[in-house]
Amino acid sequence: MIRSMTGYGKAETMLESGKITVEIRSLNGKTADISIKTSLLPKDKEIAVRHKIANALQRGNIDFFMTYEPNAAENAKQINMEMAVGYYGQIMALAEQIGSAGRLNDNAAELISTLLKMPDVIDCKKQDVITDINWPQVEACIDKALDNINEFRAQEGEVLYDDVTQKVASILAYSEQVEQFESERVAAVREKILARFAELKAEPEMSRLEQEMIYYIEKLDINEEKVRLRQHCKYFLDTISNEPAPGKKLGFIAQEMGREINTTGSKANHTEIQKIVVKMKDELEKIKEQSLNIL
Repeated sequence: MIRSMTGYGKAETMLESGKITVEIRSLNGKTADISIKTSLLPKDKEIAVRHKIANALQRGNIDFFMTYEPNAAENAKQINMEMAVGYYGQIMALAEQIGSAGRLNDNAAELISTLLKMPDVIDCKKQDVITDINWPQVEACIDKALDNINEFRAQEGEVLYDDVTQKVASILAYSEQVEQFESERVAAVREKILARFAELKAEPEMSRLEQEMIYYIEKLDINEEKVRLRQHCKYFLDTISNEPAPGKKLGFIAQEMGREINTTGSKANHTEIQKIVVKMKDELEKIKEQSLNIL
């Protein structure tokens, strides 16, 4: 069954320090255009992740997101003890020189409050969230998100399959409707030519007239176009039903279908057939549009 290139997948995993969330979105595209939109992913893992995404999703404009939500203990700000002790030593040395060391020791709480406001005493620097130790867990989360987006794509593919195949069936049905007007069209051409002779008050040579009529009607014959259109439609249905990623090929087949429909319209020379051709063109444009989103 076909898959759509539109999809969304999400997965989460709990590390010791907090929760990792992976989200992957995709839209239709000619190739695998992958955007890594996170600073959490280690640089040495990025190429492997890109290959993993490309192998799993094959084509599309793909956005990869990864977010981190630390737990309460990890989120707490850390005191840089070494920096605080250094500041304390300098403050006490200054206090001794100016003779106020005793007063500082009596106001320990105020001194600590002052130390905590000094530059770099509160250490907000975060350690790397993803390490070699927890990478297998993070990688499994990425795999789960890819599985989820592929499941989404498969569900969308079922909808696309039903829609597109119904439209191809409509084109085949319209093609059959053309036949009922073909004999009428031949008679109309004959009457038109005879009416022209009557206007000119000329008497045609009947054998020559019949030859010219045959030649003229052969130029307007659309049997070959109908046969080729049916063949293209059958090829389209076989391809979409039996190939795992037929999107590009379906686009090419739709172009061939369009050529036969356009030729039918140019040869029609009949109002009702022209109306049917317009309906076929309308269905084909919808097929082309939908085919762009088929993997």
